[in-house]
Amino acid sequence: MGRKSFYLLILGVLVAYYIYTPLPDNVEEPWKIMCVNAFLKTFSHLATFVELLGFNHCMDSFKFFLSFEEVPPTSDETVTVTDSTFNNIPVRVYVPKRKSEALRRAIFYIHGGGWCLGSAALRIYDQLSRWTADRLDAVVISTNYRLAPKYHFPVHFEDVYNSLKWFLRKKVLAKYGVNPQRIGVSGDSAGGNLAAAVVQQLLDDPDVKIKLKIQCLIYPALQPLDLASPSYQENSHFPILPKALIVRLWSEYFTTDRSLEKAMHSNQHVPVESSHLLQFANWSSLLPERFKKGHVYKSPTYGSSELAKKYPGFLDVRAAPLLAEDNKLRGLPPTYVMTCQYDVLRDDGLMSVTRLQNAGVQVTLNHVEDGFHGVLAFLIFKIKKRELNPYISWLNENL
Repeated sequence: MGRKSFYLLILGVLVAYYIYTPLPDNVEEPWKIMCVNAFLKTFSHLATFVELLGFNHCMDSFKFFLSFEEVPPTSDETVTVTDSTFNNIPVRVYVPKRKSEALRRAIFYIHGGGWCLGSAALRIYDQLSRWTADRLDAVVISTNYRLAPKYHFPVHFEDVYNSLKWFLRKKVLAKYGVNPQRIGVSGDSAGGNLAAAVVQQLLDDPDVKIKLKIQCLIYPALQPLDLASPSYQENSHFPILPKALIVRLWSEYFTTDRSLEKAMHSNQHVPVESSHLLQFANWSSLLPERFKKGHVYKSPTYGSSELAKKYPGFLDVRAAPLLAEDNKLRGLPPTYVMTCQYDVLRDDGLMSVTRLQNAGVQVTLNHVEDGFHGVLAFLIFKIKKRELNPYISWLNENL
């Protein structure tokens, strides 16, 4: 073997070692997942390196990269697409072109991205909104909101809430031909967090007379109090959303102070005076038995009161909607929850299902046994098309 061939062999082995990630046998298209993960991992390392050099916050580097995936508001033969603002919040509006004799249904959609990334203009969300509008013959409002690290909680929540309230005005609904009795809110990941939070907040708002008909929470992040549930333990290094990344995203939602991230990572951030809140995220009582898998519940080690005083957002129900009291949950509309087996956020969704059911809310759970975080976001995976159908079907039957 020549020297060049030997070097190429060594390079090939190193590349294969870098790309290869052990995955469960039931995961479809494993090599696609590995390649996507290797790409994301490489960019994450580069963004972190740039941050360490002091040039740019790593999330700003991610935003720059994602900006190339944004598409203009282009109408097609089935849907009219326009950009607008609702109460000064940028939104993208999708209205079916075919004539409708009756007022249409509407979905208010909130994109994911860990409160730091994403926009309604991203190709993945633009495509999802088009499909939803066309297949349901529904108006879709895909809202934006200001992002961390420049903005912190409660800015994201307030932007989404103000945008939704604007949409729910009778004049706005009439403009888009929307039936005020057939409106739903949906969101994925951090968007699922914001969806749950704003729907809860609407229940106490005397200015909003219109009641939402449904809500959809797609692999939602619902609580940052206990980051050591079985799904966090089992999937801490799983591709797409490892524990280190979600902890960083959670902490950036509240502050750029890395001391909160460090405390969250070791599960030592909840002060003793807030220990009563842990009952709402206690997986030992809220998870179905099959998801506990022999894990033993261990109460988080209580952290410094100073962190909670400086950054109280992580204890706020508007940031952690799983912390809502039972009497608040009872007023919620029928709910669709999607969870994925290989997702650190799996248990947030499952605990939410238990709590909603206990409160008497009609809940439909779609647990994807071979799924991973972001299955509806990646266009290249077969699983996206497969799991999009039950989501759209549920909307069609319940909205």
